[in-house]
Amino acid sequence: MKKLNRRSVLRGMLGGGLVTIGLPIFDALLNDTATAFADGDALPKRFGIFFWGNGVLPEIWTPKATGTMWELSPTLQPLAEMKAKLSVISGMKVPIANAVPHLSGPIGLLSGAPALAADKEAFARASIDQVIAEAIGGDSRFKSLEIGVQPGVKTLSFNGPRSNNPAETSPHALFQRVFGPEFVMPGDMAKPNPTLALRKSVLDAVTDDAKRLHLNLGATDKARLDQHLTGIRALELRLKKLQENPPSLAACKVPAAPKEAYPDVEGRPPLDEISRAMADILAMTLACDQTRVFSFWFTHGVSNTLFKGATSGHHQLTHDEPSPQPEVAKILLQIMTELNYLLKAFDAVAEGSSTLLDHCGILATSDCSYGRQHLLDDYPLIVAGTANANLKTGIHYRSPAQENTSKLILTLARAMGMTLDSFGDSEGKTNQSLTAIEV
Repeated sequence: MKKLNRRSVLRGMLGGGLVTIGLPIFDALLNDTATAFADGDALPKRFGIFFWGNGVLPEIWTPKATGTMWELSPTLQPLAEMKAKLSVISGMKVPIANAVPHLSGPIGLLSGAPALAADKEAFARASIDQVIAEAIGGDSRFKSLEIGVQPGVKTLSFNGPRSNNPAETSPHALFQRVFGPEFVMPGDMAKPNPTLALRKSVLDAVTDDAKRLHLNLGATDKARLDQHLTGIRALELRLKKLQENPPSLAACKVPAAPKEAYPDVEGRPPLDEISRAMADILAMTLACDQTRVFSFWFTHGVSNTLFKGATSGHHQLTHDEPSPQPEVAKILLQIMTELNYLLKAFDAVAEGSSTLLDHCGILATSDCSYGRQHLLDDYPLIVAGTANANLKTGIHYRSPAQENTSKLILTLARAMGMTLDSFGDSEGKTNQSLTAIEV
């Protein structure tokens, strides 16, 4: 019998010429746990962030029991189908001064460091999605993708100081960007595009000029130029990917095109409809290896979006609605329902004998714990997926001593294959990981 490897193809003659067809990912090509090819190459790992603004209601967010014998809390009930494929982490704290409510927390969580000393609303370091994207994102067409659900949502994805990555908030625009004319189905040969060489030569010329300019700039401007050059480099890699013959990925297929517009309904954006269209596109974007890193910004901090059935904006309700805040509780149920939809969409994509979700490490979180008081202790944290069997799922871990949230971020970075000794800076720095969810 012919020996198979992951580069095996079917060959034949057609019209006097040799043709080849790439093979899908057969179980015979995988190891016993379906996390890697038998020849040692791991299936792609993906990292993602799912974020919503205005925190939670801790009394109905945190599960009562810990370990593996735990039950979903009232707020987490929409995740019942995905319970076995996620872990809840509670009792941890972002150890950063809460100088700017709704912002200091996620800056501290996602960068492991305080904001810039001169600007308390700006990241001093890259956010974790971009740290991981530098390590694993270059192998795909897009180093990372930033996706928004709330119209005009502000992301907290930063390449470095004051270098923000804006979100794409139109499902139609995202579909065109990923699956438009430049998309090449994995296993197919890219059609020659005469404009690519011209665009690449222009980038080369700009890069050379930028390097000369670098010699005449001060330290601050050099840092800004370096960030700009990073963007140029990412575009160069994109062009390179468009000229390559991509690998055969059996799960890849072009998703259904979304609607061109999602207008408000009675003054309320159809967040569920937008989110589900984005999730369906994103699932196939990952399955087709167009990106390996994403951030999914459902709403941003201080978002006063009118949710379905709510009498006021979300942020206003967190402060003005009397306890026990039933409308805020219903909004959180809506958000968890959309998180569940995204996880199910990923889990429905088979990759070998496991799923796309199994090859992901996804952090779901907010900008504070108790929204009314902007607290940074008992921070809401969910991790979904095992990142190729590197993370434990199906557990609730509660920190006994308000551990630094950077421990979780360090664990996620290492699960993605990074060999970091520590994560963060200043009071956010740690050299210890969260061993409770590590395999």
